[in-house]
Amino acid sequence: MINTVIFDMDGLLIDSEPLWGQAMREVFATVGVELSKEQASHTTGLRTVEVVDYWHNFFKWQGKSNEQVTNEIIDSITGKIVAEGEAMEGLEYILDYFEQKKFKIGLASSSPLRLIDAAVTHFGIKDRFQVISSAEFESHGKPHPAVYLSCAKALGSTPLECLAFEDSVTGMTAAKAARMKVVVVPESHNRNNSRYALADLQLSSLKEFNDEMLAKL
Repeated sequence: MINTVIFDMDGLLIDSEPLWGQAMREVFATVGVELSKEQASHTTGLRTVEVVDYWHNFFKWQGKSNEQVTNEIIDSITGKIVAEGEAMEGLEYILDYFEQKKFKIGLASSSPLRLIDAAVTHFGIKDRFQVISSAEFESHGKPHPAVYLSCAKALGSTPLECLAFEDSVTGMTAAKAARMKVVVVPESHNRNNSRYALADLQLSSLKEFNDEMLAKL
């Protein structure tokens, strides 16, 4: 029986994906790399260090180390989220919904812990999660299931007791690999992506989730 819910953060609870794209393009521009929006979306859901490594292998820039570029991106996106970030539609609704159901509630994100902490503190939702897990501390990031498995373990739940909410194909794949039920809420421009067929349920907003849907999972 499902008694635990685990949420992704970026693009699901917080409308931060456009800000991630801006931060990446701005920092990559300092090493002479022009990253298109399409290219930036190609690495959605990966850890920042993996994104930087991926594009360094592609563009072969010089002048700044991968570590420096990674840290500059994290600093930039953290500042942008605090200054400009907005909650996704249904954020309070979905947290209230599962709190009322007495579910255990966790957060499993690819973002570094310092960014997660800044974001959830800014939006006043840090205390809504019993466990916050970052893939920063895992051997592999999403689409590997490690961060989901760690979050479930810390919550005292088995994967089969967990429902995961995701927005990206990468995150969905990670949660399914962990053997969890998965609800996806993709960005509007990506809702017709056939790969989302792997999910157990697809929504256009967190506010759509209800008792009937939960009963079917």
